[in-house]
Amino acid sequence: MGYQLLDQHEYEPEITDIEAQRAHRKTRLALGYRIFGALRWGALGDGHISARDPERTDHFWLASYGTPFNAVTVDDLVLVGPEGKVVEGKGGINQAAHNIHWPVHEARPDIVSAAHTHTPYGTPYAALVQRLRPITQESCAFYDDHEIFDDEEVDIINTDGGKRIGAALGGAKAIILRNHGLLTVGHTVDECVGFFVMMERTCEAHMKAPDGKAIGHDAASLAYQNVGTHRAGWHNFQWLLRTYIPDPTVVG
Repeated sequence: MGYQLLDQHEYEPEITDIEAQRAHRKTRLALGYRIFGALRWGALGDGHISARDPERTDHFWLASYGTPFNAVTVDDLVLVGPEGKVVEGKGGINQAAHNIHWPVHEARPDIVSAAHTHTPYGTPYAALVQRLRPITQESCAFYDDHEIFDDEEVDIINTDGGKRIGAALGGAKAIILRNHGLLTVGHTVDECVGFFVMMERTCEAHMKAPDGKAIGHDAASLAYQNVGTHRAGWHNFQWLLRTYIPDPTVVG
């Protein structure tokens, strides 16, 4: 992939104004949903992407439940408070989104975004309850940087389940939810969504080449420094936008 490593200000704008920062995050969140929709994910209402509010940091934005992912606009986003109630915007939410995302955001004050949905390869791979191995370049993005939530609770009915997910995630960028699917986090919405798509492709490689030969520690670690950084996740998102979202207008 050959990502050019850049300083943070060269790939993610530095925004100090709270309202402008909120507008930026909401725009990127709507685009993230559209990317998932373009990949035909979430068609059964299964999945959610969150973005922490920059001012009320114990609140996060989601797409209102029932909005098709490929049609999400900024106006479709709702702000969810710590108790799982919508405090701004119109519409309701998938309660599982609060049960998963709020505890994860609480456990990881460093992240802005978390993403989870059921995918063609990530969900069946999760049933194997195995760590990803460095069998492809893409898989090296998760080398020593993902965890497994080994728990039979696939329907997260309250925040206790989400707290266990947050504890299992630790400081990693991603986690495999046993018998359920994938979840990624990021310091930006772009990074989070970019790595989610990369993780799904990594699971595809594992399902298609279950006996694939893994590369060694040194080579995997070296590749991670290129494809596993915050910047790399952000760059993934930019390519996804150019490829799948010809009209990036998501306002109204």
